[in-house]
Amino acid sequence: MEMFDDIAWDQDGTPTELKQLKLHVSALRNLTDASDDMWRTLRVWMDAGRAGDVYGPVFTLVTNSTAGSGSAASHLRVSDRDVTSALARLEKTARDSTAEGTKASREQFLRLDPTERATFVGRIYIADQSADLDGVEDEVAALLRPGAPTDQFSTYLDQVWGWWGRTAIDMLKGARPAMSVTEMLVALERIRDQYTRDNLPSLIEAEDIDPASLQHEHRMYVRQLTLLDLAPRPLNRAIIDYQRAYLQETRWLDIHLVDYDELNKFTTRLIDEWEREFDHMCSNLPVDAAEAEKRAAGRELLHALGNSTLSIRAKFQEPFHARGRRHALAETQTIGWHPDFEEHLAALLLPAE
Repeated sequence: MEMFDDIAWDQDGTPTELKQLKLHVSALRNLTDASDDMWRTLRVWMDAGRAGDVYGPVFTLVTNSTAGSGSAASHLRVSDRDVTSALARLEKTARDSTAEGTKASREQFLRLDPTERATFVGRIYIADQSADLDGVEDEVAALLRPGAPTDQFSTYLDQVWGWWGRTAIDMLKGARPAMSVTEMLVALERIRDQYTRDNLPSLIEAEDIDPASLQHEHRMYVRQLTLLDLAPRPLNRAIIDYQRAYLQETRWLDIHLVDYDELNKFTTRLIDEWEREFDHMCSNLPVDAAEAEKRAAGRELLHALGNSTLSIRAKFQEPFHARGRRHALAETQTIGWHPDFEEHLAALLLPAE
């Protein structure tokens, strides 16, 4: 994508097919022999080199315009191809047209010797009347539907589009190399496999949440964390985990991937895990432990449980959910981090005299 051409298929770094995409939104036009779209595209491909190479890449122009009847473009469709007629019409237009906008392209075309021109045109294919943007999602959905999760297909499709959008942006920025077909298939399988009985899709991204906009400083779970003298960065991460887990569970419930019974059972497991670790922490503290020791022990407890592998389903490997769920339990004062969290919270809730 945007390496050898708008879209390119390559093998071992050598392009085997180059695709130019031409979309007209305001008004559709016929693709004629003198069309700007046609000659600008030909120039891009000639500039790519190897115009006369019989082993060079296949060139495809994908457009929602229509190839005019009897035009060179109409002779270069996959069906009813007539390369000889297409070549003759392009050569005639290159010689006879007076359009300034295509002059450089036409002159470059005529500078190829006759054999090179014939080889070049023979490698060109026109895919006109292609679906515009309104039809792309339906075409992609039809391709992906076989084998996809039936009941949550729309959510699955949204995930695929989200993954592709991020990947395309990274390729355009040069942040990652081109994607192979194998890599794409693996990614699609990975997304699909999140919709199994022992897994769940992660539908909320951390970057979608701005902790500064949530105004959670007076929430009970944040107060519990401030009892530990937690630094600003881990505190912000805790706020993100809390909000992300809440939004994630809301999405799962909305599309019936989980029910309240499953969430409640997971909550019970989290409380049991916390009780064991909390009791262990308290038993290791001396009776006369200083406040600084207690806060340090609470931070260690928070860190240890944050690295726990306990998950709502066996193959769901996103620890933010369990971390956020623990903060939700801290919000209701069901669990805490400081050894004396109950006393501290009770003091905070006492009415001012």
